[in-house]
Amino acid sequence: MSTFHLQIVTPDGAFFDGDAERLKVRTIDGDVAILPHHIPYVTVLGTGEADVVVDGVIRRAAASGGMLSVTGGDVRIVATTFEWAEDIDEQRAKLAKEKAEEMIRNAKDAQELERAKAKLLRALTRLKVKG
Repeated sequence: MSTFHLQIVTPDGAFFDGDAERLKVRTIDGDVAILPHHIPYVTVLGTGEADVVVDGVIRRAAASGGMLSVTGGDVRIVATTFEWAEDIDEQRAKLAKEKAEEMIRNAKDAQELERAKAKLLRALTRLKVKG
């Protein structure tokens, strides 16, 4: 099977660096799939589920924010957060969801409300990927 080089980095450092057969991520415009020999491409990542296919195995992750670029056959993600399903702490995600829901109920202005909605979306994405 044909592959491409995929590098994923977060503020914590290198997250993944290897060959992949397919990548699916959520962008601000919707989901996009990257396959080998993809044309040059740059986009902003949204918050959602990501799938990385390595050696025929699909690895699911929760991703949020950042950039995706495809250049010369290499794919690079610089993500605000990227977390494999097996590494997600379900209890922590549930607590984050509850806290975000409380923040939404108590928001004093539109900016606080938008920040709380973003936190809720991240928590719900983590729970979906984990579940």
